[in-house]
Amino acid sequence: MTRFGLSVALTTPFGEDGEILIDMMIAQARRSLDAGCASCTLFGTTGEGSSIGTQERERVLAAFIEAGIAPEQIVVGVLVDAAEDAALQSSQALSKGVRNILLAPPSYFKNVSDDGLFGWYSKVFKDLGKLARDIIVYNIPSVTMVPLSVSLVGRLKQAFPGIVTGVKDSSGDWPYTQELLKAHSDLIILIGDERHLAEGVRMGGQGAISGMANFAPHEIGAMANEGRDDVRVVGFVAELLKYPVTPAVKAMVARQLGDENWLAVRAPLLSISKDGQKQLGLVFDGLFRTKAA
Repeated sequence: MTRFGLSVALTTPFGEDGEILIDMMIAQARRSLDAGCASCTLFGTTGEGSSIGTQERERVLAAFIEAGIAPEQIVVGVLVDAAEDAALQSSQALSKGVRNILLAPPSYFKNVSDDGLFGWYSKVFKDLGKLARDIIVYNIPSVTMVPLSVSLVGRLKQAFPGIVTGVKDSSGDWPYTQELLKAHSDLIILIGDERHLAEGVRMGGQGAISGMANFAPHEIGAMANEGRDDVRVVGFVAELLKYPVTPAVKAMVARQLGDENWLAVRAPLLSISKDGQKQLGLVFDGLFRTKAA
């Protein structure tokens, strides 16, 4: 099995009318790949995937492939509630040969059981039929409020071999991550919280899908590929989490590229304030001005 490595959780640029600026998005993907990312994850949390419709996704994905970005360098996030919609968006991408689907659980209903979640995932895979493969289930309870238990991952893995092949754990719950790595070392375990990334990789994790890779790909790459500790990254994550994360990541990309078009987000999100942008930049410069020891 080829090691997963680092995938940039690609942020999505929008124009004044809210349209996706596809050429800008492709250029950011190329920069990320050239900087050592093994793949780009489109339409994930950082990419505002839950605000991007099925037809838009189709246009973006087709443009990426037409621009020469290989399908095997693309992961597609699916963040919807209806199993039918999840299967439709997944099939749209899998039929084009993408590397993986990052599939979040349905999140409208809260306090659902493992049996209910197992039933939902089962329906998605049944609807996908022969296209079903290479699904990374997405544990991000801070957003979905629907945690994926270690035992549920085991049930899905057993019931759907070759279909459920990994977990992206963005819980930020280190004991949970440790348990996941111990119980499911045969799966692709991706560490979503960069503060735990290096240690998770040393314990057998296969890398990360990271929003910070949009503006610090080399530093995150060393953590994801080599398990190398970096206190600067840990420190900056603490600052980043003082703000809504997706607009904060976009602020850093805008600053790095000198292009304020990157600040735009889709409703219901709002861009962070000028003061917030300035503070993030100051902290980043303070941490990353000197090389890590």
